[in-house]
Amino acid sequence: MNLDIQRIFQNSNIPDDSQIKAWAALALLEDNCNSEILIRIVDENESAALNQQYRQKSGPTNVLSFPFDAPENLELNLLGDLVVCAPVVEKEAEQQGKSINDHWAHIIIHGLLHLQGFDHIEEKDANAMEALEINLLKKININNPYFQENY
Repeated sequence: MNLDIQRIFQNSNIPDDSQIKAWAALALLEDNCNSEILIRIVDENESAALNQQYRQKSGPTNVLSFPFDAPENLELNLLGDLVVCAPVVEKEAEQQGKSINDHWAHIIIHGLLHLQGFDHIEEKDANAMEALEINLLKKININNPYFQENY
């Protein structure tokens, strides 16, 4: 995996590059192990602007995924880009009673699964994606993020 991390927003609660890379590696399916990925850590203004532009939703969100769709006859190992809004991740962790580090792990894994084609639009797809997230997080001793009593 070739991972580029852009830190547009910085504070002391954001995990270091090695931690983010470990979570990303955990979430990559075997077919995507040699992929190129960009993770951009941003503030609420940039997240809100991108959320409005690409999803027509107002306000910032925790993570946006932009899968790369290569044109025909062009072979590139680009998986895509993740844009993570650090202030939103921090607020969510506090509101949900989770450790910031655990929530960061969940958001990175969640976003990487989106880049690999997983989604949660239909209930059965959501259940499959959540089950995969829960299993991946369990490998690094993080409780089920969808079950609040774990925290």
